Amino acid sequence: MRVLIVDDEPLARARLAALLSECDEITVAGSIGDGEAALVALSELQPDLLLLDINMPGLDGIALARRLAGQPRPQIVFCTAYEHYAVHAFDLGAIDYLLKPVRIERLRDALQRARQRLASTPREHTRYLGGRQRGEQVRIALDEVIYLLAEEKYVVVQHRGGQLLLEESLRQLEEAYPEQLIRLHRNCLVPPQRLLGLKTLTDGRVLARLGGTDLTPEVSRRNLPALRKLLRMG
Repeated sequence: MRVLIVDDEPLARARLAALLSECDEITVAGSIGDGEAALVALSELQPDLLLLDINMPGLDGIALARRLAGQPRPQIVFCTAYEHYAVHAFDLGAIDYLLKPVRIERLRDALQRARQRLASTPREHTRYLGGRQRGEQVRIALDEVIYLLAEEKYVVVQHRGGQLLLEESLRQLEEAYPEQLIRLHRNCLVPPQRLLGLKTLTDGRVLARLGGTDLTPEVSRRNLPALRKLLRMG
């Protein structure tokens, strides 16, 4: 089972990694210090389980769990020094809630619950986009997509491995993948998990900050309320 540790305290991450090394059939997929970086890394690292701190600067553990709700996601075990978030955590679908300092016996119990949940949960079928890349017909998984831009006759898909050209229109793609793609502007779609924030310029224009790229595409006034609501909901 692949486990991703997300905690802003280096010592806490090191302790969890050490405890996990004493558990059978566990691979530490990564150790990350903030929620936004974890959100970006999920599609690349593909963990089965998040060991997730709650009280972190920026995107905290509760907000990260909310952001992942309603889509395929790893199992979540919260690891925190605070008892009073427990009810909220279980409402978000956490399979366990461990208080720091985490004890090896409780960690093993949580890992066993995660294994049982994974065994009983049907695997989500990966969805793909097919197009041309460097003259070849290829396909990429939707969870590798960073953004899609309409350019002349084609849609350019920027993904972790490069660019892909599609002949479908943005409207066709938006209708085909309503849960996996959201519109920023008439010429741009992005996966919801890539949207990290919005920046308002002095001239009133709003730019989107996306995980996995330095590009900051403009957001249309028509789509701005829905994007702000998405960010508020986590």
